Formats: sequence, C-alpha cells, structure tokens
Amino acid sequence: MSRLQRRTLASLTDAQREVFDFIVANRPIKPTDGHIGGPFDIWLANPKMAKLLVELGGLFRFESSVDRRYIELVILVTGAHWRAQFEWYAHEPMARKAGVPDGVIDAIRCGEAPQLDDAGDKAAWALAHELHNTHQISDATYADAIAAFGEQGVAELVSLAGFYSLVSMTLNGFRVGLPDGAELPFPEAG
Repeated sequence: MSRLQRRTLASLTDAQREVFDFIVANRPIKPTDGHIGGPFDIWLANPKMAKLLVELGGLFRFESSVDRRYIELVILVTGAHWRAQFEWYAHEPMARKAGVPDGVIDAIRCGEAPQLDDAGDKAAWALAHELHNTHQISDATYADAIAAFGEQGVAELVSLAGFYSLVSMTLNGFRVGLPDGAELPFPEAG
C-alpha cells in the first residue's frame, strides 16, 4: 500500500500544477485528477526537483547515444537489483519492445546471469550487474563497454544505472503499488 497521500488537482500549488502539466504533456494517458503514478507524484512534493528529474529521465531514455535496447536492459538490471515492483512492471514491456529477448528478461528478473548472444547485451548487463553487486567496474567489463558504446555511452549507462537506482529507491521507499490486477514481478519479503 502506497505511503503517499493521493493529490487532487485542486490541492496542487501553482508550482506543482505547472510541473504536473509539464510531466503529463507527453504522456499517452492523461490523468484526470492530481495523480500521475510511478515516482512522479513523490517528486512533485518538490516541483523544482520533479522537473529536473523528469528532464534527466527524458534525456536518458530519449536522447542517449546508446540504443534503447541496452538502456532498457540496464534499467531492468537496476530494477531487479532493487526489487522495485513498479519499476519492473513499467519497463519490462518497454524492454521487450526494444528487443531484449524474453529469456534475458526472465533471467534478470530471477536474479540469474542471462544467456547473452549480443555483444551490446553482454556489455550492458555486465556493466550494470557489476556496478550494483561489486560497486565497481572491472577492467575487462569497462573495455567491453567502451568497445560497445564508446566513452560517452559508458558515461550515460553508468549514470542511467544511478538514476534508476534513485527511481527504484523512491518507488520502494514510498511503496508505490502496481495497478489493480497486475502481478508482482518479485515475491514480497515476509
């Protein structure tokens, strides 16, 4: 159950309403109340923070030098690391649409090393996996990532993993739930 009090449009301050309108402008489904979903409602507590984070997320997802497949793979590794139910729920279909194979998605969700045939998948998975599990990047993984994505791409993917750690922590900290009827991707801790 979410810890966040649901807002109404009438309860938003002028600054919150401005950022609310900015966030929902490009969303396919327009909210009819003051609730957006995901981490956005939480970030809206501080409108300046919300706007900056939404812009940063947009940069990572839509203006990166890295192909969307590898971006989504790193997001899944990050979501699985944090066992962020909503993050996984939101990005699993995006990863599938971007070309991440079903077997890779399932292995990541289960916390297993996936069978990777694509060099970019291997480099992206290793980079994110090492960052989350060892807090470092080995020389071999770094070299493979540079070969696959270049220095700019590696900088973007490392920062992307950090950004989606922030997203996952936000979602978990406020216990953002899934829509009614959605199946939890990860078993809940008892």
